[in-house]
Amino acid sequence: MAIAPGTPLPQRRLFLLPTRFGLVWAVLVLVLLLFGINYQNSLAYGLAFWLFALAVIALLRTWRNLLGVIATLRLPPEVFAGGEARLGVVFSGGRPRSGLEVHVEGAAARLDLPEGQGEASLALPAPRRGVQRLPLLRLESSWPLGLVRALAWLESRESLLVYPRPLDDDAPRHRHAGAGLEASDFAGLRRAEPGDSPARLAWKQWSRTGELAAKAFSVPPRQQLWLDYDACRGDPERRLSILCARVLAHHLAGDRYGLRLPGVTLPQGEGSRQRREALEALARFDPAATARREAP
Repeated sequence: MAIAPGTPLPQRRLFLLPTRFGLVWAVLVLVLLLFGINYQNSLAYGLAFWLFALAVIALLRTWRNLLGVIATLRLPPEVFAGGEARLGVVFSGGRPRSGLEVHVEGAAARLDLPEGQGEASLALPAPRRGVQRLPLLRLESSWPLGLVRALAWLESRESLLVYPRPLDDDAPRHRHAGAGLEASDFAGLRRAEPGDSPARLAWKQWSRTGELAAKAFSVPPRQQLWLDYDACRGDPERRLSILCARVLAHHLAGDRYGLRLPGVTLPQGEGSRQRREALEALARFDPAATARREAP
C-alpha cells in the first residue's frame, strides 16, 4: 500500500476520496438534474451537466497533480532527546505542481513546485534516546477545486538516531573553546614567512642583523581524559545524559578524550569524528542488555 522514498508515485498506489465540499457539489448536481427532469427546465439541465463536467475535469487534474511525484527524505544531521527532528521531504515532479501536502503525526506542510522541485520540512518529536523508526508519511493533494483528495503513503526503512539529552548541570568544570590552548610560551625565533603578524616579528633582531625573523611559541598540551559510565551517578539514562554533556563540552574545549561504557570502549581521540562516534555510542547503548549479561 505504501511506497518507498525515491520511487515515482504509480497509478495503482493513488487513491481518490471525496471531500465534504465535493459531496455538497455532487448533491447540488443531483438536485439540479432532478429539478430539470420534473419541470423540463433546460437551464437546470445545462447547469447540472456543466457542473458535472467541471467536476470530472477537476478529478482528473487532482489525480495527475500527484501522479509521478518523487519524494525523498533528508534526515537531520543530529537530534537530541527531548527536542525535535527537522525531517526534510524533497519533492521532484518533473513539471510544475501545485498544492502538494505532506502529513505525519500531527505535523503537516504544504508547498507548490513552480519549477518541478521543492522541499518541505516536518518537525518530528524525539522524546526518547535511541533508534527511532520514521513514521508513515501521507502525501495528498486536493488541487485545483478541492472536490476530491488524491492520497498516497510513503514508508521509509531509514531511522533516526536520537542522542541523549545533555545534562549540563552535572557536567564538570571545563575550559571554554580554545582556553588554555593558545600558543603562549616563547620557544625561540624562526624565519619570517608571508602572513606573519607584525606583532610576532622580531624587530630588534632585524635591526641588529638585517634578517627578519618571527617569534615562535609553544602550545600547552591538551587535556587527555576518559569519560566513564561507572563514574557517573543516577539511573542509566541520567548517566548517559551526563556523559553526553561532557562529550560536547570537551569537544568544544579541544580536549582529547575517550569513552568507557559497559561492554563498549571508544579509544581516546579528538575532533568531529570523535564527537560523532561518542554520541552514537551513547545513543545506541542498551542498559537492559548490559544488565542481562551481568546477571548470574
